[in-house]
Amino acid sequence: MSVKKIAIAGNPNVGKSVLFNALTKQYVAVSNYPGTTVEVSRGRMNLEGEEYEVIDTPGMYSLYSITEEERVARRILINERPDIVIHVLDAKNLERMLLLTLQLIEADLNVILVLNIMDEAVKEGISIDASGLEKELKIPVVETVATAGKGIDELKKKIGGYGKKRL
Repeated sequence: MSVKKIAIAGNPNVGKSVLFNALTKQYVAVSNYPGTTVEVSRGRMNLEGEEYEVIDTPGMYSLYSITEEERVARRILINERPDIVIHVLDAKNLERMLLLTLQLIEADLNVILVLNIMDEAVKEGISIDASGLEKELKIPVVETVATAGKGIDELKKKIGGYGKKRL
C-alpha cells in the first residue's frame, strides 16, 4: 500500500500548523529542508484505512517565490507533487488570499480550500458562501476554526472523498 501525500500550504499565520497537529495527532518529524535553514514538519495520518504523509509547508504568499520559505514550499508542491494540497487561508482576508488558491489550481494540484478562523470572520460580520465558492472554483471548500477543532471532521470527509474522486 502506497502512502498518499498531503501538503498544507498558505500564508504565514493562518493556522497551518494548528491544522497539521489536528490531522496528525502524533509524533512529528521537524527537519530543515536540504540546503536551507527552513523547517518543514512531516507527520502521519490514517483516514478510512488509508495512510497519508502530511507535510506542513512554510508560509507562502505566491507560487512565484521570493523568500527562502516560499522557495522551499514551492519545491515541495511542485517537485514532490502531493496527492492533495490543503490551502489554508484566513477567512477574514479571503479576497487577498485567493490568488494563491488560483495559482495552486493552475499548477494542476488537487486543492482543498480551508477557510480558517471563521469565528473571527463571523464576529467581523463577514459572510462567505462556501458552497458557492466551491462551485465557482470547482474544488472542495471547508470552513474551520482549527484552534477549536471545528470543521476538522468535515475536512477529513473531504480528504477521503477527494481521494476517491480525483487520485
